[in-house]
Parts: sequence; structure tokens; C-alpha cells
Amino acid sequence: MKSITIKGSKRESVGKKATKALRNAGMVPCVVYGGEEPISFSAEEIAFKNLVYTPDVHTVVIDLGGETVKAILQDIQFHPVTDRILHIDFYQIFDDKEVTMEIPVRTTGNSRGVRSGGTLRIVTRKLRVKALPENLPDFIEADITDMRIGNKMYTKSLKTDNYKIMHPDNTVICQVRTSRTAIADDGDDDETAEGAEGEEVPATETDDVAAVKG
Repeated sequence: MKSITIKGSKRESVGKKATKALRNAGMVPCVVYGGEEPISFSAEEIAFKNLVYTPDVHTVVIDLGGETVKAILQDIQFHPVTDRILHIDFYQIFDDKEVTMEIPVRTTGNSRGVRSGGTLRIVTRKLRVKALPENLPDFIEADITDMRIGNKMYTKSLKTDNYKIMHPDNTVICQVRTSRTAIADDGDDDETAEGAEGEEVPATETDDVAAVKG
């Protein structure tokens, strides 16, 4: 997984007045947990743009003036009106200890069912995985090339030796639904009956209202 470096300074005072002064100066108060003791530090708000305002995930190297800490983003608080970052929690990671992290799912390929007029519905956009830091993937690839109308893809088809997916094998990643514009495709009738599992999706339904699990 790619890593980004954030330069910060340790905080000596963590009271409300000191925290408010930091925010007024354009700084973000942060805490790193998971080590021998919590580490409080602050960094410029702009330093977090490539970590927070992106669909990608990264590990983080926090540079505290010569001392470096490897971590992952754990929690973030935004101002309810301005959406400015108020506070960030990190979790320290170690090369020899597994860590759990949410990784985005990306579909690849051109589904046969979609070419026949079906609609691809993404059900799960992120998956929790557990691995050593060096084995954390930037994203999980889901090849939809062979999916026909009615087919569903499950997590059991995404197995790998580098990391463990922390979801049941029957968790649905995506499915190809039928539509009014769909045309006949050899073998689709049998696979539609097998993959539908009793679920009938109206042709007028859009992906915008589909439930997404993240």
C-alpha cells in the first residue's frame, strides 16, 4: 500500500484553550493510539488533503521532527457547518503485527451481462481486510468479465494469500440485474434463475437508491 508523510509537531498542552488556538491558526490536533502511550501532535490542515479528500487509502508516516511513527487513519471529526477538520485519531502500526483496515473494491472488465443490456449494481464498495502492513492492498480487484445477467459475485471469489477478508464468504460484492433493454444471451436463462435467489428487482429502480454497505 502507498504511504504518505505528514509533518507535525508534538503538543505539550492538550487543553481546550490550546486546542482552540491551534485550530484558529489553521492547525489540526491529532492523537496516535496503539503504542506504549498516546502521542498528541498537530499539523497544518492542508497536510491532510491527500489522506482525507480522496477515495484511495494510504498508510501514514508521521514525522515529528526526526521521530517517525507509522500509522493508519482511525477516526476523523469535521465541523458540522464548515466541514473543516476538527480532530484526527491515528492508530500506530508495526511491521510484524497484522492490522485491520477498510479497502476499496474496484471492478475491472466488461461484463457480458452488461453488454447484453443488464445493469451492474455495486453492493459493497469497501471490505475490511486483515494483513501485515506490507501486504495491505491499495484496492481489491473484482473482475466482472464473465458475469451474466442474474449473476452475483461473492467475497469467496476474491480469496488471496496476502490478506484475509473479514466478511462472510456469501457477502455480495456486485450483481448484474436484468432490465427492459436486455437481450437474450446464450445460457443466461439458467444462470439468471440460479443467481436471482428469489430477488426480483424492478426495471425502473436506479442504483442511486440501492443499499450500499461500506
